[in-house]
Amino acid sequence: MFGGNVQSTSANPVPTGITAANVAQLTRLQIKLDGTVDASAIYLHDVSIHGARHNAIFVTTTYGKTLALDADSGAVLWEYTPTSYQKLSGTRQITNSTPVADPDRQFIYAASPDGAIQKLAVGNGHLVWRTSITKLPRREKMDSPLKLFRGHVIAVTAGYVGDQAPYQGHVAILDSNSGKLLHVWNSLCSNRTGLMEPSTCPQSDAAIWGRAGAVIDPGNGHIFIATGNADWNGTTDWGDALIELNADATKMLGNYTPANTAELNERDLDLGSTSPVLLGGDLLAQGGKDGKIRLLSRKAIAGTDPHKGHELQIVSTPSGTDLFTQPAVWKHEGQTWMFAADNGGTAAWELDDGKLQQKWKNETGGTSPFESGGLLFVYARKGGLNVYEASSGKHVATLPCGPGHWNSPIVLQGKIILPEGNANDHATGGVLDIWSLRGAH
Repeated sequence: MFGGNVQSTSANPVPTGITAANVAQLTRLQIKLDGTVDASAIYLHDVSIHGARHNAIFVTTTYGKTLALDADSGAVLWEYTPTSYQKLSGTRQITNSTPVADPDRQFIYAASPDGAIQKLAVGNGHLVWRTSITKLPRREKMDSPLKLFRGHVIAVTAGYVGDQAPYQGHVAILDSNSGKLLHVWNSLCSNRTGLMEPSTCPQSDAAIWGRAGAVIDPGNGHIFIATGNADWNGTTDWGDALIELNADATKMLGNYTPANTAELNERDLDLGSTSPVLLGGDLLAQGGKDGKIRLLSRKAIAGTDPHKGHELQIVSTPSGTDLFTQPAVWKHEGQTWMFAADNGGTAAWELDDGKLQQKWKNETGGTSPFESGGLLFVYARKGGLNVYEASSGKHVATLPCGPGHWNSPIVLQGKIILPEGNANDHATGGVLDIWSLRGAH
């Protein structure tokens, strides 16, 4: 899944064979895709597809095609095309979602811009079920990665560029076996359960559109999301807020909004431009469009009473600009590190005595970072995959590639996998880059 686990740490603790000494010598394979993947890829090692064993990559394109590709040859193994594809292809109605694989490695779950989640067989792309999670897909966008936890598919909805009303961000919980929609938590009119006709709620927006979507505590299944601009009243309307829900999204367990939440809404400074970051223990972090990253106590935001302000610490984003990406969390030599990139820089912090201490930063921006083998991989939106020593920030290499938008790399088993392209170009083609160690399979 996106970030490698339900909390989306984007740090691979398993050795990949890729090191500072050999990363610049990796061989790149460019694959032309039947669509743009403005998201991340996922990967399954040694699965059966059409009766043969493959290391497989799965991606979802702008207009909802989901593809399985051989990670070694780049061959397309199967392609699922939703029935809405012809109608939506080339239009403004797009998705930036990343699919999620079932732990049984037999199925994946993917989103399409018609507002549906579908379960697909890994072995042949066969459609098992398909469930809509919005009554107005023209307004409510499938923006973020899907998650899967203990038999539940967790999906979130957002809005399109321009925030054309009406829509409400919501969390949808589906049964992974049947596809039944079990519960919906609405960020506006949150006293109402189930899918709403957006026009029936007096308030609009509060999109859930962070790059990691919902992040989940693996110990108890608690769901953490952050919302975009909208009204906040601390009871039923939760714009510009961080929310903690129980595992089936039937109950709010905690909440936080900055003291200047009204100003954030007025100035289009979405708190939810990035997803929450679980740092371990009682600590979590929340960035935003206002150039700030807030360190928060989970205990301090617990309960349904509204919680405004009272941050443990506030630090600047790498360049002091909007944070649209998901920070990575690295456990290293008993310490917790956090890496973030914005359009103007990349930075690293270490948790020390309950506070974030900046260890390094530079002025090279990027999308969501990924750590592997003590290296940090950061894709520059104008092109190029930058590789740094994670602990020092020393630049190791830049791997050439084309421009993109929200795409971010994954690094595993001697490979770096990165889609290129921007969904806002409304193209029906795209590129997937695979860098490999010679002989890596």
